[in-house]
Parts: sequence; structure tokens; C-alpha cells
Amino acid sequence: MRPNRPVTAILCAAALVLTAAACGPGDGEAGGDAKPTVAASLPSGADGIKIPDQLKDRLKQHGIDLEKWKGGAWKNWKQEDWLREAGDYINPIIEDLWDPDRMREADKTPQPPAVDPDAGKDQGVTDPTPAPVQAKAVNAPYHASVPVSGKVFFDGPEGSMVCSATVVKDPAHPGKSNMVWTAGHCVHAGKSGGWYRNIAFVPSYNNAGKPAAQLKGAPREQVAPYGVWWSDWAQTSDQWIANGGPTGGAGAPYDFAVLHVTPEKSTGKSLEETVGAALPVEFNAPAVTKVAGITATGYPAAAPFDGQKAFQCTDKPGRLTLAASTPVMYRIGCTMTGGSSGGGWVAAGSDGKPALVSNTSIGPAKAGWLAGPRLGPEAKGIFDAVSAKFK
Repeated sequence: MRPNRPVTAILCAAALVLTAAACGPGDGEAGGDAKPTVAASLPSGADGIKIPDQLKDRLKQHGIDLEKWKGGAWKNWKQEDWLREAGDYINPIIEDLWDPDRMREADKTPQPPAVDPDAGKDQGVTDPTPAPVQAKAVNAPYHASVPVSGKVFFDGPEGSMVCSATVVKDPAHPGKSNMVWTAGHCVHAGKSGGWYRNIAFVPSYNNAGKPAAQLKGAPREQVAPYGVWWSDWAQTSDQWIANGGPTGGAGAPYDFAVLHVTPEKSTGKSLEETVGAALPVEFNAPAVTKVAGITATGYPAAAPFDGQKAFQCTDKPGRLTLAASTPVMYRIGCTMTGGSSGGGWVAAGSDGKPALVSNTSIGPAKAGWLAGPRLGPEAKGIFDAVSAKFK
């Protein structure tokens, strides 16, 4: 699915210059192999943009003038502006950039074209296409129903984009996690692109579930009651960076990403402490056929949805194989559209308790089902690397 645009990246650090990803279901596959690299996070600075002196030279190397950037040059994209490699990721905080109206008007989603309904049937195990499951509105306030869920906002060449994401536990910081799980295509455009810019996470976006008309001119605390959290580090799979594309590509089974976030305005508390919850990630989930049911949560933004409200689908998963050489994906019936990309898929973990087992990645051109990667060694490697980075 399009994140309202798919992207996979190995490591993103400091939320600013060229972060890219939108979240929503799309159609296609993704893949690739590479070693992750890292970038440094950005401490506070002046003029509403938090960027350390040691990164100014890097900006200049990429032809980015800091003064012009602070003056609004971040709005203008050129093809050569894409920073592709993981080590190139720069994402400094721009205070108040994501104001309520800008968040409300961000309606594009990274989205690959439709997947061939017969994709993979001759190359691996693919179960029959599931019957559509009508997405149901999450009960408001969202913080009481799904406190770990929220929206991801970012800028790409086509404008402001949106995806969905989930607060996850960090073993290095029990009870104090600043880690968020989303789709790779919500942070990096894949094979033919680079990192998106200005990536930020808003937990319990529009917590009261108000319609779009009532959000115009709304105070920030209404649409972002738990603050805006900038991605000072991000990591996605090498497979997505190498092979992710408009149709998902060979990277789809590896279409996941982990963000480390920092508050735009610090209160001294972690993200997990602020929202009061975080989900464990299950990297040894049961085989698809043994999963009784999965619940996917997201903020679908493509018609007939408007991206302002949270929805869920619950279904017993089936298998989708895009290529004989790639892992099988989970697939469920669901009518959510672009913008739900990156949203968490929750099922009973190995201990029987709720855990994140996947995220929305791809779907057909016409809504009806969603598919997400089954998390394995590649996903765990990314997760562990981000956790270790901030010990």
C-alpha cells in the first residue's frame, strides 16, 4: 500500500533534511540486502531548528544552506536532493513545523501500484484472496483504546505525507522506550529514491476522533495531546533500500522500519512514559496457519477515508508469497487504504500476550485486503541495532 509512499531504509538519524515515507496500503513487493550504517542524532540549537555544529559541514556537502533551510528551503525538492544512503540521513527538529492545520492537510500516502492478484501463486505458498473485512472506527478516546498507535508525518517530493505507527518496548530501557515501529516505505522511497524529510510521530493523533471539519484551527493539544516526537534515528532493511519500489518490489517482505524519537518539547519523560504503554515485538511469531487472528490498526487517508480517524480490521491471516526466494507474508481481509501503511498488526505472542507481529505494507489497487511482513532475523537485527544505539 502506499503510505500516503513506500520506502525502506537501514538507518536514519536526526529528523530533518531528507526523510521520506508515507504510510498506507499499496500494491507490490519489496526487497534487498545491505549492511546498516548509522548517523548521529541532533541536539538542540537556535531558531527553532535543532542541529549540531558538527552536522553543518555535512549539510554543505549536500548543497544544503542552513540559513535558507531555516527560511523554508526544506519545502523545495529537487531530484538531486534525495539523500539515499543510511549514513546520509539528517532529520533535525523544526519546531512547530507540524502545526495542527499542516497535520490535518497532510493527505498524501506513499503507495505502490496494485499487486497482481495472482502474484506468487506459482512461486510459493499463497492462500486464496481473503474476503474483505470492513474497517471499524476505533472507539475514542484513542488513548484509552489503542494508546500505542499514532500517525507518522513526513515530507516528500510530492508534498506532505502520512503513515501509521506503533510505540514498541525497548529492552535497553525498560518502561522508558523511545522506539516506534512503522513501514520501511514510510521513511525511505526505496530503489529509485532516498530518505524522506521532517519525519515525526504523533501518538493518539486526534485523540477524540473528531471529524476533519472540526479540526480546522484546532489547538495543538487537541490533535497532538501527547506531543510531537521527531525521528532522531531511523533504520530500515537493506532489502527495501535496494529493491523497494512503486509496486513494493522484492522488498515488500522486508518493508519495516524502526524509529528512535525525541520530543519536540521535552518534559523529561520518554515516549512510553508519556503515553503509558508500549508493545513488545514478537520475532518468533507462530506460522501464519497457527495464528488465530490479527488486528491491524491505522489512520487510512485515501478515499473513502480522510486520514483523521483511526480504524481497525481483525481477521485470521492467510499466506501471500511474492517470490520463491522471499519470506511468506501475512495477509488479512481489510478495507483500510493508503495512510494505514506502517500501522501495527497485533496478535498473541509466544507467551500468549498481545505483541506486534507485523505492520501494514501492501494491498490491492482497490481496497479489500492488506499484507504485512512476518518479522524474522532481518527485522530483529534492525530492532536490536536501534536499541543498542541509544543504550
